[in-house]
Amino acid sequence: MSTEETFEPSWERDREGFFAQLDYSKVTTPAYIFHEGALEENLKILAHVKKEASCTILLALKGYGTWKTFPLVKKYLDGVCASSVNEAKLGREEFGKQVHSYAPVFSDRDIDEQVLYADHIVFNSPTQWIKYRDYVKKKNPKIHCGIRINPESAGAGNDLYNPCAKGSRMGSTLKECEKHPGILEAADGLHFHALCEQSADDLEEALKQVEKKFGKYLKGKKWINFGGGHHITRKGYDTKKLIALVRDFQKKYETNVILEPGEAVGLNAGVLVASVLDIIENNGKIAMLDTTAEAHMPDVLGMPYRPSIIGTGKPEEKKYDYMMGGITCLSGDFIGKHSFDHELKPGDKVVFQNMAIYTTVKNTTFNGVRLPDIIIMDQNNKIVHTKKFGYEDFKNRLS
Repeated sequence: MSTEETFEPSWERDREGFFAQLDYSKVTTPAYIFHEGALEENLKILAHVKKEASCTILLALKGYGTWKTFPLVKKYLDGVCASSVNEAKLGREEFGKQVHSYAPVFSDRDIDEQVLYADHIVFNSPTQWIKYRDYVKKKNPKIHCGIRINPESAGAGNDLYNPCAKGSRMGSTLKECEKHPGILEAADGLHFHALCEQSADDLEEALKQVEKKFGKYLKGKKWINFGGGHHITRKGYDTKKLIALVRDFQKKYETNVILEPGEAVGLNAGVLVASVLDIIENNGKIAMLDTTAEAHMPDVLGMPYRPSIIGTGKPEEKKYDYMMGGITCLSGDFIGKHSFDHELKPGDKVVFQNMAIYTTVKNTTFNGVRLPDIIIMDQNNKIVHTKKFGYEDFKNRLS
């Protein structure tokens, strides 16, 4: 019996469940807590997909870069994908497996350093390919050189996160590629990224566009990279369909498929613990916290979205409503309205869920606010690592 027939993602141990019973009373805030038990639940699902589909799965460092957990992550995944020299170097030094690099544009300096760390380099345009491909191959003939294509598919609903939006700078359209005859044929592989927090059904639609526009260039490539945005570890994601899509594509085009999940790796594997410092009133109650959307969870403002808090409800669902207010001087530094069973008071803790992704990798020291500690817990709820930040971290980013 195949593992596909017996495997069921263990959602009975919901990721949030690892955090619901922790004692936050002694946590010095603000602090991220990342849990290796929750992380491993995600990794098991990804490893299952990798095995059943016979594909390559990489960690996208832009979404999750907590390198102290890499010893666990690399037991399940094949390597990392990097969007900068710093990420590539981190992947080479701390992950130690495959390093795939892509950026919307490379400089001469970037390329000179990328050849030291990368196994794959994907160029965003034919002109970048023409400028650097021969140089890269001369420096290191083993590096695979690919091109990112833009299938102009529907993509994500929010254009801020839609790599295939009209006028996108991510990847090259068929029209642009065919201005340079022979480029697509010469590439070791092709890369596309068309999704953001989306399903296997969305991938199926994106593949139709890829095949419609670039089908004659796909067969026999060393690899075709499906990019990221696959919400594989989300409850209800159709892993069977994903596996079938990958298998069929690999067979049809005699190639190897690469997936680059970032969010799916760290989904619901971390929380951000904050303390209430004050309660003020202005068109409702505002709980002033020692954390911030602007500096500690910037996607809350950029997406935008309302992060969930353990034990709370939607506005007016429970007895007491509070807008969560951030600590910076940005007027719009709010973290959404939540309802509570009890009144809040200074000193109370609030625990924001799903904070392992797009937080630490995007944090800033705007206003000089302190960066949250990073606490890593193992499967037995034992703290195995704590990172604290201070004045020097703030000062050294300035000059």
